[in-house]
Parts: sequence; C-alpha cells; structure tokens
Amino acid sequence: MKKFKLSTVLLAIAAPLTAAVVSIIISSLAVLATKKSPMDAYTTMWEFGTTSGSLMQMLNTATPYYIAAIAIAITFRAGLFNIGVEGQLRLGAMFGAYLGAMFVLPPVIHILAIMLIAMTVGGLWAAIAGYLKVKRGVSEVISTIMLNALAGGLSSYLLANRFADRTTASNNLSTKEIPASGQFPNLMPLLNKLGVEDQPGGGVYGMLIFAVALGITFWFVVSRTRFGFELRATGANPIAARVSGVNSKRMTFIALALSGAVAGLAGLPAVLGDTHAFNMGFRTGIGFTAIAVALLGRNSAVGMAISALLFGFLEVSSRSLELIDIAPETYVIMQGSILLSSVIAYEVLRRYKITLQSKELAKAVEE
Repeated sequence: MKKFKLSTVLLAIAAPLTAAVVSIIISSLAVLATKKSPMDAYTTMWEFGTTSGSLMQMLNTATPYYIAAIAIAITFRAGLFNIGVEGQLRLGAMFGAYLGAMFVLPPVIHILAIMLIAMTVGGLWAAIAGYLKVKRGVSEVISTIMLNALAGGLSSYLLANRFADRTTASNNLSTKEIPASGQFPNLMPLLNKLGVEDQPGGGVYGMLIFAVALGITFWFVVSRTRFGFELRATGANPIAARVSGVNSKRMTFIALALSGAVAGLAGLPAVLGDTHAFNMGFRTGIGFTAIAVALLGRNSAVGMAISALLFGFLEVSSRSLELIDIAPETYVIMQGSILLSSVIAYEVLRRYKITLQSKELAKAVEE
C-alpha cells in the first residue's frame, strides 16, 4: 500500500516537472531563433519580475485572471465550455461602472451593489447560451463565441453613443467616475504596516482579498455541497446523473448562468480599484487567458491560483525583454508552451494511471 502511495506522489510530481522542462526548452529555442541568449532573457525577467513594484503588478494582473478562471472552471466541472467569459466580463464591468456612477450609497453597500449589477449582467448574457443549449441543443462553444462578438460590438456602441461622459474633454471615451463610496480601497495601507514601501504606479487591488474568498467558496461549493456533487455528476455523465435523480438540463443552465455571473466580476478589479470608470482602455484578453489558467490549474482553486500568478509573473516580467532587444511577445510563446506541455503531460499521466489500475484489477481477479 505504501509503495502505491509513493508511486502516486511521484507520478503527480512528474507531470508538472516534465511540462516545465519541455516549456523551458521550447521557450529557449524561440529566444535562440532571435539570436539572443536564453539565460540573459530568463535572468532579466527574474530580476525585473521580483522587484516590489513588479510583484504588485503581478498580483493585479493575476486577480482578474483568477476570477475569470473560476467562472470557466464552473462550466468545466459541468462538462461544458464557456468561451464567452471575455464578453460577459466586459459587459458586466461596463454596466457596473455606468450604473454604479449614478448613485451614492454607504461604501460597502455601494461596492456590493456594483458587484451585483455586474453579476446580473454577466449571468443574463451567459443565460442566453444556457437557454440555447437546453432548449435547442445549440453547442455552448458556438453560442458563447458568437455572444463574445456581440458583446464586443454592443459595448463599443453603448460606450460611444450612450454611456460616455461628454462633460470631460478627452479622446478616451469613458463613463462617469464612480463616487468614492463605490471605489474599492487598495491594500497599500495594510502592506505599509507590514513594511512594504509605496511603489510608482499604485498599489495592490483590494479585490485580491475578494478573489481569495471567492476561490475558497468555489472549493467548498464544488467539493462539499450537494449542488457541487450534482454539478460534477452532470459533467461526468449526464445520462447517469439523470438516472440518479439529477436534473442535468437544469444543472447545465445553472452552470452557464452562474459562470457568467462570476465572469461579470472579473472586469471589476481595475474598474473599482484603478480607473473607477469603464473606458476605451479597458483591458482585453482576460477571458481567453483565463481559459489557459483554468486548464493549467486543473480546475482546482489552489491550482488556478498558482497558474494565475504564473501567468501574471510572465506577463509583467516579459516587459523587461525589450531592454535586451527581445520582443516582449516572447512571453506568449512561453505561455503557450507551458499550457500545451501541461495538457499533454497530464493526459499522458491520466492514461498511464488507467493502465496501472487495469493491471492491478486484473491481478486482483486472478488471485
């Protein structure tokens, strides 16, 4: 029994270790193709990425990735694929910022109200795909991709023609600024007490704490509640789930709507903690990167947190590559190689485990 446990641990370590080695090799080849030294690239990235300011930016970059990854993981657990997180978070952030600037409430209540607006908009947008899936059998992959395009066009139209604040003379179209009561305080006062000095460019988003709480909630709901069991059962085998009394169609709709609601929150860290408005500079690509974060993190709360931090570190530290005449886009190759090698390594591990279990079962039957 002890030997089996040891082999299981070794196999669990082998997959990420192999993926890391392969990704380093692929990334090194990409750097060598530019006639630069991979060691210089990695050293520069490490030295730049481990400064206090860069670490703060890493946390700010990782926070929306993590929230969006949780949204995607909800559907992965249900055997679905919500590619529309990008559109859902964009609409959620825009409506949250626009409507949140129209009223003033006590600080905590105001922030919660903006979050509720963002969740409602994101959830309703994803519910369209849920309805099409349950009632018409339309693949959620196709419908969410199409809804992404619609969300992009709709947000651009509304910002330019309806939501923009025309009282400010600026080429950067933006909604009105959210009142102070609706702005999420950053964590610098707390970090200052811990001995961390202020850094140029601002502090750490306060929504980092919210993201941690959301991750814990995700783990508890999926792993320790009846709802989580029905969600996982629907994802594992919808037919078997129906036979056991689970309404798989209902769970499919709820999973997509809930995923959209969580996705609506992913655009708020910057809106509530930095710009305090939705503008043309709103960050794009969060939802698509979050797919990689969820896949690499194996849909687990801790795994996705580590994955989000890794992607945040790569994105921030890669900005230093320009200092040694290497295109910063090289980090995209690093990002892709990490994801690809990890998916392959885990799939090989999964199949190897199935083979081992089959051999052990056959041996037990013979005995």
